[in-house]
Amino acid sequence: MLDFYRYPQGTAVLPILKHIDENHDRIITGNQVEMEYKKNRQMVILKSISDMKKPNWETMKAPVILSEAQPIQTIEKNKKEIDKQIIKLRSRMEQILKDPIKNDVVYNTLQRLFRSVSKLNLTRENEVRFEIREFAKKRFDLGYPPRKPNDTSIGDPVNWEWIIYCAKDNNSNVIVVSRDSDYGNSYDGEQFINDWLSQEFKERVNRIKKVTLTNKLTSAFKIASIKVSKKEKDDEDQLIDEITATSSASFQFPNLSASIEPLAELQEAYRKLLEPIAKQQKEIQEKFKNIFEGKKSADKNDT
Repeated sequence: MLDFYRYPQGTAVLPILKHIDENHDRIITGNQVEMEYKKNRQMVILKSISDMKKPNWETMKAPVILSEAQPIQTIEKNKKEIDKQIIKLRSRMEQILKDPIKNDVVYNTLQRLFRSVSKLNLTRENEVRFEIREFAKKRFDLGYPPRKPNDTSIGDPVNWEWIIYCAKDNNSNVIVVSRDSDYGNSYDGEQFINDWLSQEFKERVNRIKKVTLTNKLTSAFKIASIKVSKKEKDDEDQLIDEITATSSASFQFPNLSASIEPLAELQEAYRKLLEPIAKQQKEIQEKFKNIFEGKKSADKNDT
């Protein structure tokens, strides 16, 4: 849920959020998931804001001999516009931070989910929560997964016990969307549910029912026969690849691949502005390299 405040790219966000809104009665969630999301949302946004820095123009300076080159002029011409777009990006993120009800489409989508009246939503009004917590405490003390080595809270066990309860109550399969190694591992692009969790699910729910692990929401929707477009899938694939390459953060179903459309538009504009500058930088480097190699060749001929 939180990774997409860190990496607000991709354009398939709003359709994915629409799928969440349309399937409240099929998503296992609860007060524990809500707390984890709201506890960390501001911290992640603040980190994203601090990471939105202007380019270090000092590193883009060329030798005096190329000071009149067209690439240098192009870079100088776009400096102000790029700085302006970065300021806009930071401003949008600040608005999302300060007033999520007005500015954060992810927050509002989740809020509707957390407030939905569903037998899969473990709210504070549901007396079953006491039973779930007792089971969670027991598995935590025994070291059962899902649990990280240094965990001091029973959050993950509560979520898993609620998953088991819902699956048993509905006699249904379950899809867990997570990149958390507590739930399983991945190999060669495929996810495998933890052996113990798989066995436990069959023993406590039904031998013919199964729990499936995936790290992508679009994959979960597809397995659940919820139609997703190719673009939604491709965008999430790209996003997950970027996140996996730079972060070990993880989350549990419902894991909302989400960002803010206006922010994405600004970031795309920023990316397009940087493309020609990167190209011009490369041309400058090539010109300088040619000058240097030409000088070396001339020196060699002189000897």
